[in-house]
Amino acid sequence: MAVVREFTLPDLGEGLTEATIVQWMVEVGEVVAVDQPVVEVETAKAMVEVPCPYGGVVTARFGAEGAEVPVGAPLVTVAVGAVPDDLAGTGPSAHGSEAGAPADAAEAGSGNVLVGYGTSAAAARRRRIRPGGTGPAAGASRPAEQVAARQDSSGAEAAGVPGAVAAAGARRGANGSAAARAAEAGSRTVAVISPLVRRMAREHDLDLREVTGSGRDGLILRTDVECAIRTRQEHATAGAGVTDAVGAAAGPAAPTGEERIPLRGMLGAAAEKFSRSRREIPEATCWVDADATELLAARRAMNVPGAPKVSLLALLARITTAALARFPQLNSTVDTKTQEIVRLPAVHLGFAAQTDRGLVVPVVRDAHTRTVEDLSAEFARLTETAREGGLSLAELTHGTFTLNNYGVFGVDGSTPIINHPEAAMLGVGRIAAKPWVHNGELAVRQVVQLSLTFDHRVCDGGTAGGFLRFVADCVEQPALLLRGM
Repeated sequence: MAVVREFTLPDLGEGLTEATIVQWMVEVGEVVAVDQPVVEVETAKAMVEVPCPYGGVVTARFGAEGAEVPVGAPLVTVAVGAVPDDLAGTGPSAHGSEAGAPADAAEAGSGNVLVGYGTSAAAARRRRIRPGGTGPAAGASRPAEQVAARQDSSGAEAAGVPGAVAAAGARRGANGSAAARAAEAGSRTVAVISPLVRRMAREHDLDLREVTGSGRDGLILRTDVECAIRTRQEHATAGAGVTDAVGAAAGPAAPTGEERIPLRGMLGAAAEKFSRSRREIPEATCWVDADATELLAARRAMNVPGAPKVSLLALLARITTAALARFPQLNSTVDTKTQEIVRLPAVHLGFAAQTDRGLVVPVVRDAHTRTVEDLSAEFARLTETAREGGLSLAELTHGTFTLNNYGVFGVDGSTPIINHPEAAMLGVGRIAAKPWVHNGELAVRQVVQLSLTFDHRVCDGGTAGGFLRFVADCVEQPALLLRGM
């Protein structure tokens, strides 16, 4: 006998209380396996796929795409036991049941902890190929009356359990191979794994089945989607030129309306954090110009052929961790409840990264224990993952100090907002050739402006100035880092 189980939005961690539904990954009446992702949501931190701990037939979905769902609210209901075990028990937990687990394990759920980004890496990447409704076999195997959808009193998209069970059995008997079923339905699996790629396609109403992937095994990359969008826009522009010429004779065009962008998801979280930082932190900023010529020369010397590449950001990070070891006051936070300054033992270094989804701050864990080569590799990995939209919550939280390289935007200085609840942020402007007095003579040197924005509650100007001066001295003379090693 089938038992209907309700799966609610789990605790996503880090104090997150809600998420926005980005994309449903299952349909009402579809058979799902234990720990199969059923919905993709966007939190204030990242895009995550939420797996369902129950295997069976989906009988209802709650919430439309774009709707905000609070933690604990229902996502789907699943009729457990409504389908044979070889359909509903294809997930990791089902194998454990075959090995001697209780027979009602599927009813109880997977037992895995659903925090952040799913229960297991293998389950999180599973996809189901939905059989289409074309062709004689599909028409015979899934009659319309068996899966008639309805709207229940709560507004959820629902279907009757008996009809869903019949549809599941018919799908099972139609063809034993998922690939064969997809071919029979006249469709193909969309080779895309990046949430950012899927999001871009949805925002531009682009059918990924019409995009040819340039990646390995036909994987659709972001560049493929961007190229398809650009091609379509060029065609639309060419057609619009003819329309505009005809419309010009009819009279002036109506003025365009205002655009409203909801402060939700990551955008809303960033806005709230900026506002809170301004409200709570009495910040101050000091800055200094430094001659970075020797630092650039040291980087060139490190990047010998055959050796791992060392980035400039990694060198600045190594200087920053050395400065924090001398001035630990700046690697701290303020506990407003107890009115205490909490000095932190480890340096988890955040760095600002600009992506298509906005500004994110990935965190390098235990940066003070890493070598320059290790730091460089980790910066590259986190930056690439951020651009693909694949950063986990653990990679976006618990930073203790932020390094902000705004020189990539071609500007010299800035007074940034501290990344609450941290106590300071080091800013690095562009490195540009400027006149500079070097060894008593005027010369053209590579000059950079460094700025430190700090919480005046954790230290005074003397400490902040000492920290910034040490950083500037190491930029001008990288050999100073060898002192004390």
